[in-house]
Amino acid sequence: MKLLPLPAFADNYIWMLQGAQSAVVVDPGDAEPVLEALRHSGATLGAILVTHHHGDHVGGVETLRRATRATVYGPARERIPQPATPLAQGDAVTVLGLTFQVLDVPGHTAGHIAYFCADAPGGPLLFCGDTLFSGGCGRLFEGTPAQMLASLDQLATLPDDTRVCCAHEYTLSNLKFARAVEPSNARLLQYQHDCQLLRQRGEPTLPAQLALERQVNPFLRTRLPAVADAARGFDAGVDVSSPVSVLAALREWKNQF
Repeated sequence: MKLLPLPAFADNYIWMLQGAQSAVVVDPGDAEPVLEALRHSGATLGAILVTHHHGDHVGGVETLRRATRATVYGPARERIPQPATPLAQGDAVTVLGLTFQVLDVPGHTAGHIAYFCADAPGGPLLFCGDTLFSGGCGRLFEGTPAQMLASLDQLATLPDDTRVCCAHEYTLSNLKFARAVEPSNARLLQYQHDCQLLRQRGEPTLPAQLALERQVNPFLRTRLPAVADAARGFDAGVDVSSPVSVLAALREWKNQF
C-alpha cells in the first residue's frame, strides 16, 4: 500500500492511500490531482475522507463523486458536500481493509475531525487536516484555545511512531516561529535543517512523526516552563500556569509572526 501526498494549490496536500486496485483520498480540495493519480495508477477511488468544511479541503469532492461514485465520509457537525456519511468521536470507518478511528478535534473549525489507524502498514497513520501541523497548529477560525488545546492533547497521546499527515506544507514557516519560542532547542534546530534539505530537493516534509513533534512543536509543549515564559515575553498578561492561556498567546504570536 502506498501513501502519497498529492500537491494542490500553493501548499495543500491531498493524501492518497493506494492499494493494488483501489484508493482513498483525504481532503480533496481539487479533483484534478486525484484524477491524474488515478489515471496513472489504474486504481479506482473507493472513498473520500473529509476532515472539515473549508473549500480547499472539499472543493473537489463533488467532481470526484460524479467521476468515481466514491463514498464520502465527513464531520457530522459541519456542512460538507452531500450525500456524505456523518462521523464523530467514537465512530470508525473501514477503507482498503484498514479501520480508522474518528477523533473530534475542534479548534480550527467547530466540527473538525481526524482519522487514526493504529495498524496501518508502515506504522500508525493520522490524517489530521488543519488541526496539527509539523511544528504548528491551525488558526482558530471557529473554535477556542481551550478546544484546540484539548484536541492537540488528544493527538499527542497517540503512539510515538504515528505518521502525521497534515494538509499543508507549512513546516519551514512553522519551525521558524518555533525557534523564536525555543531558540535553544537543539532537536528543533536539527529538524529545521533536515526539512530545509528536503524542500531544497523538492520533497515534502510530511508525513511528520509524532514523537518528534512532541520535541519541537511549541503547541504541544505549552506546559513546559521555557515555552510558557516565551509566551509571556510576547504577552505579559499570560498566566504561565494555564496551558490554555499559553496556547492562546502562542497562536496570537504566530498570527502576527
